[in-house]
Amino acid sequence: MGYSRHALINGFVATLFATTGPLAIMLAVADGGGIGEADLRSWIFGTYAFGGALSILFSLLQRQPIAIAWTIPGMVLLAGSLDHLSLEEVVGAYLATGVLICVLGLTGWVGRVMALVPTPIVMGMVAGVFLPFGLAIPEAFGQSVWLALAMVGSFVVVAALPRLARAVPPVLAALAAGALVLAFGDEVVWPATLAWEPAAPKFYLPAFSAQAMVELVIPLTVTVVAIQNAQGFLVLRQAGYVPAVDRLTVACGVGSLANALVGAVSACVTGPANALLNVSGAPERRYWAGVTFGVLMVAFGIFSPLTTQLGLALPTVFVLLLGGLALLNVLRDSFTLAFGGHFRMGALIAFITTMSDVTLLNIGGAFWGLIFGWLASRLLEPTDFEAPEPRT
Repeated sequence: MGYSRHALINGFVATLFATTGPLAIMLAVADGGGIGEADLRSWIFGTYAFGGALSILFSLLQRQPIAIAWTIPGMVLLAGSLDHLSLEEVVGAYLATGVLICVLGLTGWVGRVMALVPTPIVMGMVAGVFLPFGLAIPEAFGQSVWLALAMVGSFVVVAALPRLARAVPPVLAALAAGALVLAFGDEVVWPATLAWEPAAPKFYLPAFSAQAMVELVIPLTVTVVAIQNAQGFLVLRQAGYVPAVDRLTVACGVGSLANALVGAVSACVTGPANALLNVSGAPERRYWAGVTFGVLMVAFGIFSPLTTQLGLALPTVFVLLLGGLALLNVLRDSFTLAFGGHFRMGALIAFITTMSDVTLLNIGGAFWGLIFGWLASRLLEPTDFEAPEPRT
């Protein structure tokens, strides 16, 4: 199967998303934790270059569009730890997390644990995660009306004409229209000088402390296995694929170990990027979108001093609007699977809890959405467990 323009565009859009909004979160955590520039560049190198390499490998091996990156909730979790833990202690926790994730994948426990939660409840959680991206579309009109009109208008016109949409992906039309508006506006602030040198990653000797192990290892493992990977696997199933759950879990463990060596947070199968890779194109050829994503991610990591400058120059509204338009179909299907049959109350509780972004025991709302959603169905919809709907 050959390469296609869909693979190019979807891979590019997924990379654009992964290298802008999430990167801003990483920069904010680094700034708040007093992380130096050399350490930050090492973080960016590890999370993007290693994740991209794994994306290329598994997209080709599995013939599926697989995006492996880094855990955003895990990075947010780190923000509360850098004020009392050394970076070496954090690296020790990262290494322990990588080993634990590998064990879960090698023993096959991950699949058995994930099978305990019905698909509608998981999709309620996924809908809660993706809804903010959909809300970015109307919000964009209040932030940059001409940019929003151009991008949404182009997307709708192309999507409304099936023959045109088969030749030109609607998200490509939105991207082109947005780029045109930005080219004639002043919303892009280019840096005065560009850093052309490649990244120089640092290597860390870990320090293993009981406090770091207790505070970080279990929450980090939960964010990777039960939140991020669960989203990614559901997106792949929703697109008609059968992800190799155990192998990909081991890959995330190995990626987490590699990331830890250069001080970076744990790796995961990312839900939003996987959704963007599956926006369009023939299913049997979409794995090339995963390869494209991986190549661009590796390049971003290797040349992190330069690419960080360029990625941050784009307006946030442009990136979020483009991602929101690309995820519309995924968001629609998430609601359909969550509320179209059994476990509707559990799915609703999972959705509400995830949207609330509540944090308990240093674990974010997506995980508690699964827990509270499952408990709600057990208490209020017990008969649904007797004849559950098949998993997608």
